[in-house]
Amino acid sequence: MRLHVAEHGPATGTRGAAVLLHGMMGSGASWWRLVPLLVARGYRVLALDLPGHGLSDRDPGLTVERAADAVVSTVTRLVDEPPSVAIGHSFGGLVLAAAAPALRPGLAVYVDAPSTTRGGRDRREVLALYEQDRARRTAARLRSTRPHYTARDCLVEGVAAERFDPATAAAVSSAPGGSWPPTAGSVVVRADPSDYVSDEQAAALEHRGVRVRSIPGAAHSVWFSHPRELVASLPEVFGG
Repeated sequence: MRLHVAEHGPATGTRGAAVLLHGMMGSGASWWRLVPLLVARGYRVLALDLPGHGLSDRDPGLTVERAADAVVSTVTRLVDEPPSVAIGHSFGGLVLAAAAPALRPGLAVYVDAPSTTRGGRDRREVLALYEQDRARRTAARLRSTRPHYTARDCLVEGVAAERFDPATAAAVSSAPGGSWPPTAGSVVVRADPSDYVSDEQAAALEHRGVRVRSIPGAAHSVWFSHPRELVASLPEVFGG
C-alpha cells in the first residue's frame, strides 16, 4: 500500500528520523505546528498520510494491522535505521502501537490515543456516520465549533476532511477489534480529562512502566489547543 510522506529537514538528521502519524480524518499536514520545532532540533521529519487519508492509497479492507504494515514498509524504505522517535495521535497512536515491534522507534509517543478498538460495527452504519462527519468538517464549521483552532488549523483540517475516505475508515470499524497497549519505556500524553485514556487506564499504564503526562484542559488534538504544554511535556523529544 502506497503511503504519501511529507519529508522535512535534512536527509540525515543529526538526531535521526521522527515519524508522525495523525489521527482519524486528519493528515500529515495536521502536524504543521510541530514539524519546524522538530527540524530545528535536528530531526529528519516524516509526516505520513495514513491509508484512506490525504494523498495515500485507499483500502476498503483496512485493519489496524494492515495500516501498521503499511507504515513499517513506508518508513523502512526511507530510512536505514529505526526512527529515533515516532509520535501517534488517536487512531495514529493505535497504528503506532501495532507497528512498534517492527518499526522499533527509539521512543514511541502516544498523544491521547486509545489502546483498544472494539471493532465489529455494522459497516453500512459506520460508513454513513463517517460520511456525515466528513461533510460537516469544513473550514468554516471548524472556525465556529473549535475556538482553539487557528485559521491555519481550520484550513488544514478542512482539506484533510475533503481527502478523507469514509469507506477505508469504516473497514477498520467493522473489522475485528483488538488491543495494542503502549509498552514500557514509551510515553503517553493525554488530555485531562480524556475520552480516550481514563485516569484508571493512565494508572495501569504507569504501573507497566509507561510514562504518562497529563495536560489539564487540553483538547483531544492536544497540540492545537495546548502546543506549548505539549512541547514542555516531551523533553525527551524537544529538549536539547
